[in-house]
Amino acid sequence: MILIVDDNQNNLFSLKKLLESKDFQVDTAESGREALGKALKNDYALIILDVQMPEMDGFEVAETLAGYSKTKEIPIIFLSAVNTEKKFITKGYASGGKDYVTKPVDPEILLLKVKTFYNLQEQSIAMKKTQQSLELEVKGRRESQVTMKSQIDHFHLMLESLPQIAFTLNQDGIVDFVNGKWYEYSVSDTLFPETHSDDFDIAEEFARCKKKGKALEMEVRIKNRKSGDFRYHLLRVTPVRDEIGIKNWVGTFTDIDDQKKVEKEKDEFLSIASHELKTPLTSIKAYVQLLDRKLKLEKESAEAGFMVKVHDQIEKLNTLITDLLDVSKIENGKLKINKKPANLENTIKNAIDTILQTHGENTVKIDRHGFIPEILIPFDEIRIEQVLINFLTNAIKYSPQNNQVIVTTFVDEEEQEVKVNVTDFGIGIPDYKQESVFHKFYRVEESSLQFQGMGIGLYICSEIIKQHHGSIGVSSIVDEGSTFYFTLPLN
Repeated sequence: MILIVDDNQNNLFSLKKLLESKDFQVDTAESGREALGKALKNDYALIILDVQMPEMDGFEVAETLAGYSKTKEIPIIFLSAVNTEKKFITKGYASGGKDYVTKPVDPEILLLKVKTFYNLQEQSIAMKKTQQSLELEVKGRRESQVTMKSQIDHFHLMLESLPQIAFTLNQDGIVDFVNGKWYEYSVSDTLFPETHSDDFDIAEEFARCKKKGKALEMEVRIKNRKSGDFRYHLLRVTPVRDEIGIKNWVGTFTDIDDQKKVEKEKDEFLSIASHELKTPLTSIKAYVQLLDRKLKLEKESAEAGFMVKVHDQIEKLNTLITDLLDVSKIENGKLKINKKPANLENTIKNAIDTILQTHGENTVKIDRHGFIPEILIPFDEIRIEQVLINFLTNAIKYSPQNNQVIVTTFVDEEEQEVKVNVTDFGIGIPDYKQESVFHKFYRVEESSLQFQGMGIGLYICSEIIKQHHGSIGVSSIVDEGSTFYFTLPLN
């Protein structure tokens, strides 16, 4: 808006009409005092000020306006018909005017001057607003940085107080903070501790998880710098996310060496007991087979039925002992995985055929969905078939009212992996217990009385898949069914 100040109403009217014809918003004042009051109350981009006015002339008005912070930056154009001498023009500039125009006024020249000063003032106001916004933003960022630094310092103080080795990594996976415990196992704050030659490399395993944006959890032996001993630690590295993605990672090494020693003693007992049981069981199986051949019982007789049940129980006991031996091998690092290029589809078909032969095609229905291209991928055929048979057996076992099972496969080219799903329509597993089913000796309470088992089959499966650098999991809805799955890398 432009303010015109003149004690002559004819001049006010003519100037106002001239400027309004060019779409300028115009306000008027008939005296210097009225102009001061309006200038302090309103925002003006330009003031056109008559020099010769009663009580308070234009120079006095300009000097007064220059004394207020709100009005000192408003450009002023002086108009005068009487004071046209050089000394008055000089005084006009000295009192704060931006230009001095003598009457009679040339409308076109006045309009050019008005447009120029108006645009300059508008730009100046816009720049000031931008500057103020930038200052506020800078202030806000500084306050945020101070707050963030305080939070980070508090977080680091918490990590320092932990009994575990604690560290953080930036979003690129580079270590950027370690607590004091770190240096008991590493010489550098940027290098992971040295691991046992038989264990997975920490950096490689973290790189795999980082690529997928998943948390890392693994048991690993790391070398204590002082004693030189390798102690078992549980390593957890968890991503911290914001609305954009992964912001950084937080990791801990928890010493579980004493716990592992106790478990090792227990596992050694299981190993010895399993081996000792294996020998007499083999003899029992052989003698029962000889007895069956010797007796030559009629298939429809009760005695023949008893012999079948004896064979079934011997096989169950044999499976149980085999599983215990596998657990012992896993805990002692002796479960060998012999990977070689093979066709996964053939392994799936073999596992399905085994289940159908065991349970009968009339009582179990297994549908095969999905597609696997005819490519060879590296895996241990025997062990992966063991995983599939375990999944299929459980699917049938925990679906007493519906023996339909679906096996689905598909290839994820982006992740460079193949995924195998085994879906049943059985009793399902509660959400909060789904992760625990892959733990050793864990059994869901709701099914432990109804269904037999020791809770080690899925644990063995998870270890087999881990050693293939794949992933394993389950999704389930109670009373609707479960889908157990595993992935294998294509390379």
